[in-house]
Amino acid sequence: MTDETLRLTARITGVVQGVGFRYWTARKADELGLKGTVRNSTDGSVELVAEGEIEGISRFTDWLHSSRAPGRVENVDFQTSQATEEFDDFRIIG
Repeated sequence: MTDETLRLTARITGVVQGVGFRYWTARKADELGLKGTVRNSTDGSVELVAEGEIEGISRFTDWLHSSRAPGRVENVDFQTSQATEEFDDFRIIG
């Protein structure tokens, strides 16, 4: 990873469980060269952490906000910070 590496932490709400959201999110992250995790939350939302180059993170957030994301995304609350480089790949957890 480089100095141009960011960490994205997001909570996605809407109809995002039971529609393959985590699977397709992990595939998109792999496609963009991102590392991190995605998981379902007990409140029906999905939480994710992704790290990668700025362009990949930007394309990922654009995708999360688009109609191409599975289910029906109503809101994406996210923040970016400096990457910690703690991930080896992108995984579905929980």
